[in-house]
Amino acid sequence: MSRPLLIGVSSYARDNSDPPAFTLPCGYIDSIRAAGAVPVVLTPGESEPERLLDVVDALVLAGGGDISPKFYDRAPHHTVYSLSDERDSFELDLARAAAQRADLPLLCICRGLQVLNVALGGSLLQHLPDVVGEKVPHRLPPRKPTFHPVRIEAESLVGRIVGTARADVCSWHHQAVDRFGEGLRPVAWADDGVVEAVELEGNCNCIAVQWHPEMQLGDPTQARIFAALVERAKSNRRMKV
Repeated sequence: MSRPLLIGVSSYARDNSDPPAFTLPCGYIDSIRAAGAVPVVLTPGESEPERLLDVVDALVLAGGGDISPKFYDRAPHHTVYSLSDERDSFELDLARAAAQRADLPLLCICRGLQVLNVALGGSLLQHLPDVVGEKVPHRLPPRKPTFHPVRIEAESLVGRIVGTARADVCSWHHQAVDRFGEGLRPVAWADDGVVEAVELEGNCNCIAVQWHPEMQLGDPTQARIFAALVERAKSNRRMKV
């Protein structure tokens, strides 16, 4: 029997429960399983995160709290929350290593998009209401998800995967791309101009979305994002045989 497809997915930061725990919303696990693969949770603290990429067939960088602004040379805005140097360092190393491996499918979700951008030398808008106002709600107060439409470049990889130039997405963020990391280009936007998806030039296995497809399990459009990740992992495995 062949080994199942293993999709690595980064966990949330170490929490302060008793005992301390690494956690991850079930939507990531359920979405990967629904697409036909086995999720493997990757936790912060590994001394050489890039080695983990040798044992998984694809990688998902999950959402969660903010990245410390020190990693893109900015002073923190007062709204920044849930900082974890341990998680930031772990995921930034993972993102840099994965971006250099064109044979490894990479899906970055919400914070994951921001991690990829910072890992490649970009910076972030730390609090969207201060920059674009609140015409488009990217999250509800105090920190709740909501929905809004996005415009997607039809010929982009994201556009071809979801099969539509406009989609209603589950949004749960207050930060977004400011300066783009090296090689990243925008391929989807909210109606207020906020970048909602990016791709890495020259790497057809890397996409990043600012929204949360794992929170839209019943939406076939969003399920295609995970299905495409798994299909690319299958294809890459066949090419290595």
